[in-house]
Amino acid sequence: MSDAQQDAVAALSARLPHRFSRADLLLHALTHRSAADPRRQMLDSNERLEFVGDRVLALLIAEWLAERFPQEREGDLGKRLAHLVAQDSLAKVAATLGVAPALRIPQNEERSGVRNRASVLADAVEALLGALYLDGGLEPARELVRREWAPLLEASTRPPVSPKTRLQEWTLGRGLGLPEYMLVSSIGPSHSPLFVVRVLAAGQHAEGSGESKRVAEQAAAAALLGQLGA
Repeated sequence: MSDAQQDAVAALSARLPHRFSRADLLLHALTHRSAADPRRQMLDSNERLEFVGDRVLALLIAEWLAERFPQEREGDLGKRLAHLVAQDSLAKVAATLGVAPALRIPQNEERSGVRNRASVLADAVEALLGALYLDGGLEPARELVRREWAPLLEASTRPPVSPKTRLQEWTLGRGLGLPEYMLVSSIGPSHSPLFVVRVLAAGQHAEGSGESKRVAEQAAAAALLGQLGA
């Protein structure tokens, strides 16, 4: 690990509301798949911690939303939750915490921009939450979530609606049926793919791209909404 990366890890650690008793968990959370050891079946990457952190984040956000919006129905709470755990939201939290420079990524992957991909940053944030939970329980994870997600939660007084939902409501409201999504292409390595998706609705079509099918579908829906003036 370079001196610069060590400094970045130290700076990130200082922003966390917990001091790890197992320092290896923090480094594990910051190890991208491309830096993992094939001889260990890539188990030293942050993917398993991400798996845990994804569930921890959903629980803590759901708990917080039920507390913060006691008069909202389940559907509106679900919209808020989906927005707060979305890739873009996690990437914003990653930027605030300074996750990118602390990631363990091999030099040959740096040129492709892996370090700053929204999907990579989002996964690392979930892995950090998983590490916090495994080392200190729910409380430090809860403290981090309520501190770093507060601006995102308070940014909108109304439940956010995704482009896919808006497009579906627009077409159904006009008796045009459901939009149809199809995968156009998928290129790149498994740890850094790029998907292109086309959406068809109201006799028109548009395409969108992203680091996952879901992100590409949202981009396509947003593009078509723009074409339709909706």
